[in-house]
Amino acid sequence: MTATPPATPDPGTAVRHPSAGDIWLAAGLALVFGFLPVFYGGVAPANDVLVALGTVLGLVQLGALAWRRVHPRRTAAVVAAAAVAHFGLGQFLQPSDVAVLVALYSVTAYRRSGSSRTWLLLALAGAVMVGTGFALSDWTGVGPAIAVGTFFFIGCAALALTAWALGLMRRARYVQQESLAERAARLERERDQQAQIATQAERTRIAREMHDIVAHSLSVVIAQADGGRYAAKSDPEAAERALTTIAETGRAALTDMRRILGILRTDGAEAADLVPQPGDSDIAALVESLRGTLPVSLIEMGDPRPMPPGTGSTIYRIAQEALTNIIKHGGPGAKATVLLQWAPQRLVLQVDDDGRGAAATSDGAGHGVLGMRERAAMLGGTLVASPRAGGGYRVRAEIPVPGGAQASAQPSQAPLSPIVPPGPLTAPGDADPAPTPDTRPSTPPRTA
Repeated sequence: MTATPPATPDPGTAVRHPSAGDIWLAAGLALVFGFLPVFYGGVAPANDVLVALGTVLGLVQLGALAWRRVHPRRTAAVVAAAAVAHFGLGQFLQPSDVAVLVALYSVTAYRRSGSSRTWLLLALAGAVMVGTGFALSDWTGVGPAIAVGTFFFIGCAALALTAWALGLMRRARYVQQESLAERAARLERERDQQAQIATQAERTRIAREMHDIVAHSLSVVIAQADGGRYAAKSDPEAAERALTTIAETGRAALTDMRRILGILRTDGAEAADLVPQPGDSDIAALVESLRGTLPVSLIEMGDPRPMPPGTGSTIYRIAQEALTNIIKHGGPGAKATVLLQWAPQRLVLQVDDDGRGAAATSDGAGHGVLGMRERAAMLGGTLVASPRAGGGYRVRAEIPVPGGAQASAQPSQAPLSPIVPPGPLTAPGDADPAPTPDTRPSTPPRTA
């Protein structure tokens, strides 16, 4: 069942009182046409009483036009009733019958076109009555009577059809104006909605960038500060290295914050000193920068390929957030392994740790995992973050990358399986874990 579309609103329906223009129109027509029968005695011979009654009925016809916009159908009904009444008195046609044409125009222009056809038929019926009345009132033979009746019928019908056509034109123009106004309002609403969506998307993107910068930098600073505080008494050099790392991390974070705030405060023409976003090739540098804070190793498998800047930046940010979460929630002594595995159609990034895992506590106010999932979803990838069965935590992201043609040439290749480094995770300086035999690629893994 389909819903019936709402009817087009009638112009003037919101008006509750006659307008000044309609009142002046009715008064002017009454002065010009209402009292003419008094001066010439009416169209047909009549006595003074009939002329007076016809004049009163004519004034009623013309006075009703003041409500032609507020109540067009009622106005047309009053005008038609008055016309029939003075026809019955023998005044077949009066100057006040100009109100019939104005009422027909009004009921056509200010009501739905379907209802105006009824009033047109009534006006044509009135034209038949007028022609018949004049043909019978001065009978001189069949031929002259038919000629007279036809003349008056054609004249009255032509005037009625003209008034009806003008009303239809006015109605069509109003409907067109309403359609244009509705379309403009709809386009304005759509524009506002698109602006809100774009604003929300940009706010989300900026929030992710701010979170990545602030959360990662502060986590490194806190970890180094705690470690430096405990090492200050026994190993002053370790405390000095911790302070150096804190200073470098703080300066880098401050530079990134200034860059983001500079983009927000200036337009594209003024932001000429922008620096490129980090990509997947910078993950090794990220791992190296965290060596003093978190024991972490990097395993790369497969043949790296050039990637779009947005894809590479997403992979870097996911790795950064996963390592940041290990620093924050992994607990003391946690070790991490970052695995980059290149496949023909996708890149697998897996970050494992042997920290607290499911026992880690969180206030629930963080947005790290949500941000990682959003980043992976924007590239058509997937991300799973959950505690490991043997302890620790795992973040595994699979991102589609260019190279589908190469994959289609090898349809029998088995899908990638999760790679778990054998044995406990090792700290830097220990032997790097090797991949299991069933997932060992043809290219030897590169460890960092």
